[in-house]
Amino acid sequence: MAQTVFGRIVAGEIPADKLLENDDLIAIRDVNPQAPVHVLIIPKKPLIGISDASVSDNELLGKLLGAARDLAASLGLSTEGYRIVINNGASAGQSVPHLHLHLLGGRDFLWPPG
Repeated sequence: MAQTVFGRIVAGEIPADKLLENDDLIAIRDVNPQAPVHVLIIPKKPLIGISDASVSDNELLGKLLGAARDLAASLGLSTEGYRIVINNGASAGQSVPHLHLHLLGGRDFLWPPG
């Protein structure tokens, strides 16, 4: 897989506003936020999208969701609610070919999304 902007952030080549980092993932504030709180949760393993994850990645996928839950709580989003989004493929709006979760909160969201 070609090095993406997220791969370069994970490698420390591009600075980012880190909220969390561990052996499996990094969570950063989005530079183009779509809500008052917009955090990207990025696995360090370079998976292109959720469709590229295998059964052996299930533990990692659980850690990504757990990080989203924990970050939502620490950012004060748990009471009012928040949205977790995973875009998979260009038609779904995935602009960086590296799996990542969007944690969005701090405003009301409409359903269905656009």
